[in-house]
Amino acid sequence: MTTLAVILLLVGIALLLLGVFVKAAEFLLWIGLVIIVIAIIAWLMRVIRRNA
Repeated sequence: MTTLAVILLLVGIALLLLGVFVKAAEFLLWIGLVIIVIAIIAWLMRVIRRNA
């Protein structure tokens, strides 16, 4: 996993937790989910390119 993907994953998890614990910032939950999905896609693309 690239450094960028790791950073995106950590930020996504942090925002996800903030969104769960702080109801006023519920939009952070969705932003966290989107960032996690982007990090997973980036990791998958790197794995696929390495194997191809």
